[in-house]
Amino acid sequence: MVNGVEQRELKRKRGIRAGLAKLKDRVDIRVREKAIERAKTRIYLHGRKPEDYDQDVLEVIVKEEEDKIKSEFKDKSILLLLAALGLSFWT
Repeated sequence: MVNGVEQRELKRKRGIRAGLAKLKDRVDIRVREKAIERAKTRIYLHGRKPEDYDQDVLEVIVKEEEDKIKSEFKDKSILLLLAALGLSFWT
């Protein structure tokens, strides 16, 4: 049987996990929205309309944009970390 302190610790850990899951979901939604905006811009720049494409093709374009956004975020995060540590590529 788990004592009171261990029960509180388990509840706290579950709460943290739930909070992180909510945050991840919110970030995923925002990335998806941004990817859709970029995909529309990309399509319009090619002189077409989203209606000209099949749903499957649109999904592939949006997925590519999501991957670009995530990659940009990772690159910026690494640079921020290096800057925080006082390291630079330009010295």
